Amino acid sequence: MSSGRARAKEPASCRMFDTPLIEYFSRIHPASPFGFWVPALLGLVGWVLYDGMALGTLALLVFMGWLAWSLTEYLLHRFVFHWIGERPWQRRFHFIFHGVHHDFPQDSRRLVFPLGVSIPLGLVFFLGMDLLFSRAVACALFAGFGGGYLAYDGIHYFTHHVPAKRSIGKFLKRYHMVHHHAGVEARWGVSIPLWDRVFGTNG
Repeated sequence: MSSGRARAKEPASCRMFDTPLIEYFSRIHPASPFGFWVPALLGLVGWVLYDGMALGTLALLVFMGWLAWSLTEYLLHRFVFHWIGERPWQRRFHFIFHGVHHDFPQDSRRLVFPLGVSIPLGLVFFLGMDLLFSRAVACALFAGFGGGYLAYDGIHYFTHHVPAKRSIGKFLKRYHMVHHHAGVEARWGVSIPLWDRVFGTNG
């Protein structure tokens, strides 16, 4: 028997809300966004094609939507999720939206946005696109935008919970782990380091 005192096991997560119902819905299986958004996005693509959009045009708009998501991911992560104000409610906001992930990075049930958050946010982005462009163009752009969001969720889960076997996987995992463990003032991109390179924040 070891004479040293056993080290206490670190908690895997924490309670965030006093209300049991809100606490329950603050947790989500990481596959849940795919279960909702994949059929929704495929439905948009199917409608756009049925409406007569050329396949090449659709592909270009989907790519542009993905590019828009990659910039949104970078900006949200850098300027919203890591914003910590001085007031208690501002610190609470940071903890709920992202701080809990940095405190408990292996908690897979708080790795992605609950559908109660991602669906309204997705609707806001779609309505913004619908105001700026025709309905078909907005649907195609949002399909790429939403696909980029799902790629982000999937890659983020992978970097924390799946052993990397290939070089690209090892690169993405190492890239994100530097953000977590060597300071949080760099490497804001999770699904792609593109905008870190553009803005000089790749550490």
